[in-house]
Amino acid sequence: MSDLFESGGLAEDVPRPLADRLRPKTLGEVVGQDHLLGAPSSTEEGGPIGRMTAAGRPHSIILWGPPGTGKTTIARLLSSGFHLHFEQLSAVFSGVADLKKSFEAARQRRKMGQGTLLFVDEIHRFNRSQQDSFLPVVEDGTVVLVGATTENPSFELNGALLSRAQVLVLRRLDDAALEQLLQRAEAYYGQPLPLTDDARATLRAMADGDGRYLLNLTEEIASLNARTPLDATALMAAVQRRMPLYDKSREEHYNIISALHKSIRGSDPDAALYWLARMLAGGESPLYIARRLVRAAMEDIGLADPEALHQALAAKDALDFLGSPEGEIALAQCVLYLATAPKSNAVYTALGAAKRAAQNHGSLMPPAHILNAPTKLMKNLGYGAGYQYDHEAEEGFSGQNYFPDAMDREQFYSPRDKGFEREISKRLDHWSALRAKRSST
Repeated sequence: MSDLFESGGLAEDVPRPLADRLRPKTLGEVVGQDHLLGAPSSTEEGGPIGRMTAAGRPHSIILWGPPGTGKTTIARLLSSGFHLHFEQLSAVFSGVADLKKSFEAARQRRKMGQGTLLFVDEIHRFNRSQQDSFLPVVEDGTVVLVGATTENPSFELNGALLSRAQVLVLRRLDDAALEQLLQRAEAYYGQPLPLTDDARATLRAMADGDGRYLLNLTEEIASLNARTPLDATALMAAVQRRMPLYDKSREEHYNIISALHKSIRGSDPDAALYWLARMLAGGESPLYIARRLVRAAMEDIGLADPEALHQALAAKDALDFLGSPEGEIALAQCVLYLATAPKSNAVYTALGAAKRAAQNHGSLMPPAHILNAPTKLMKNLGYGAGYQYDHEAEEGFSGQNYFPDAMDREQFYSPRDKGFEREISKRLDHWSALRAKRSST
């Protein structure tokens, strides 16, 4: 099978990146995606691509995963395995005319008995009408479509296209898969990389699950011709480290802010601090983070620790006053306070229950005894009659009914037995007992 450089008309002796030179020749050589590529056996079902190749019947798929996880390689290997002509397009550089040209060429090849695998990189970049143009050629088998995307297909691709192609999720390469790639590179160079064990681990961490980026770094390290092994500090100085993947306008933005919020809810201060750092490193607006911390203080802590909301608002004010990066310390303090505070969503659920009751019961009037009576007519109608001033009642509690007369009393707020809400619960129990006693007399 020709590689990307050969298909581009380049000579064999042209310098090629290490990632291309080590491109897998079989699906079995692809690392980190066994959940997709595993072949079926008598005891195991195998992965979806493994089952497809074993059955010998190709079908259209969408490969969704982060960069450097093997999407292009898998597409090329599938075309080779099924003896299909490999046609590649990038949605970044292609338009309707390119699509029509590719479809017509595929039709001509089909008449001659040659099938086509059309690989579309960054397929989510095509607009809705461009995506619709794939439907007839996928439906009638003119092409086997393999789309690659780093974005969530649920949000970026037409439902009609998704119904005709199976979405397969590629995983970011884990530490073991990255180590396999390093060992292949060392076998290619015929010698180990000049790295200490700590530096080797640092190199894998720098790759951030991206195999192509790891091999690019490896090629850079090999070109240094270091005489002694580099430690982690020397490695960091020798190669440029990229920022963690984070797109403020895409799904990762929502995934990581959700991870921060749920780590706070789960009372894990260390995980919460990590996700905060990830967002700040990715260039997220600190004010956006501060807004989510205020929300977390209300939704997940509430009256279990009323100080939590003050802490969140104080962090926002400190951020406004100091700016970044100094104001980010206030965010960190707030994250730690919220994560270690007692948790309760009782206020959040109480409001939801009260809203449902308000919708169900309609526009009921308050009971007459708690209505103000500023006019003689209103007094004659019984407004305010029988109202008891709680401050003058025994224990400062009258026990009167404040719900509409046509509505039974409901309990919306149920404080948790945590933090300050434990004290609130005691008060409510006491008042409930007084209310029952006075209603009986």
